[in-house]
Amino acid sequence: MRSLTRRVLLDTRYTLVGFPTTLIGFVLMIAGFAAGLGTSVVWIGVPLLAGTLMLARGFADAERGWLSDVLRRPPVRPRYKPVPPGAGRFRRIVNPLTSGQSWLDLLHGIINLPFAIIAFVLTLAFWAVPLVALTWPLYGFFVMRIPGSVELPELLGLGDGYLITAAFYVVLGLIFLMILPFVVRGAALIRAGLGRALLTGVAELQERIEDLAEGRAAAVSAEANALRKLERDIHDGPQQRLVSLAMELSRAQRQLAKDPEAAQATLKSAISATRETLDELRALSRGIAPPILSDRGLAPALAALAGRCTVPVDLDVQTVERYQAAVENAIYFVCAETLTNVAKHSRATICTVQLARVGDALVLTIGDDGVGGAHVAKGHGLAGLADRLRAVDGELTVQSPDGGPTLIVAEVPCA
Repeated sequence: MRSLTRRVLLDTRYTLVGFPTTLIGFVLMIAGFAAGLGTSVVWIGVPLLAGTLMLARGFADAERGWLSDVLRRPPVRPRYKPVPPGAGRFRRIVNPLTSGQSWLDLLHGIINLPFAIIAFVLTLAFWAVPLVALTWPLYGFFVMRIPGSVELPELLGLGDGYLITAAFYVVLGLIFLMILPFVVRGAALIRAGLGRALLTGVAELQERIEDLAEGRAAAVSAEANALRKLERDIHDGPQQRLVSLAMELSRAQRQLAKDPEAAQATLKSAISATRETLDELRALSRGIAPPILSDRGLAPALAALAGRCTVPVDLDVQTVERYQAAVENAIYFVCAETLTNVAKHSRATICTVQLARVGDALVLTIGDDGVGGAHVAKGHGLAGLADRLRAVDGELTVQSPDGGPTLIVAEVPCA
């Protein structure tokens, strides 16, 4: 109830206070635009137009601040075209004329008036009717004594007594009071929709483009880091083992004629090294494209990760659906890297892994009772996970105070 009351009051303030502000802005902008346009042929109108656009920007900034309350999202201010370095005085004066968003601000200030009137009238009417109707029993007795006074129930044929009239108005007031939040909300959204389209739409699109560009850069960086790590692991592990294996086989070949028993021992050692190399290659291949993930999905793949972890893992998978490959890969690698970190650094005795779908997002939650201290700062393993998630519009949240426990939440859109 408190939240609903606050929402109604915010929407009411937006529509009632916004109407006179919109009216003042409309008059000033129409006058400034007309005067500037009419005198632009003699150059006097150019600074007038620029000043009008700056005025429109001020009203637009105020509107954006109100929009954050109505739409329940942080205000997004567009980036106006800056003055070029070294520009002269005239270029600085006319700079607002070169910004497309400045003209959108002016357009909003002009065409917003009808929407503001509609929102103002609806809000005022639906506040006035309950207020007047519910308080009618307090003053109605005196109103009915005025000569020639005819109340609405009498016009509708319901009767003309005090009790009938009072009951009618109280019921009417309660009905309007119940409808009030929806009407006020709708009236506020009438104005807010136009404001968002003209005042923040371009800025939101720019932010989305920047997020996608950053996500793409993060994906490229994450893949490059993964390839470098894979190259380093192959160089330090299987490659060295294969070189050693080739040397062992060459030695066994030389020993075959002179000392068969020594050659047999060398071959036995080479076979053992071959098995170790295969095991290491299998471990590396799981970091590239685990077959169990592509063949059977996330649940069996996470179960395999939990089974290989040296720390006991309590696994809870609440969804068995298949998702896009990019989503499944992101979730899998986050779980794999996190469990590796848990085993290496956390000194935990138990780890919990939960996978669930919440709305249009897939949420992976990993916790342990270790020493904590995990974070996503650059240079640490979790930073790469955050970049990988950003590539699929996901987010990584880490809560790991010194001394523990640690809670890591990965959220990836899956709609």
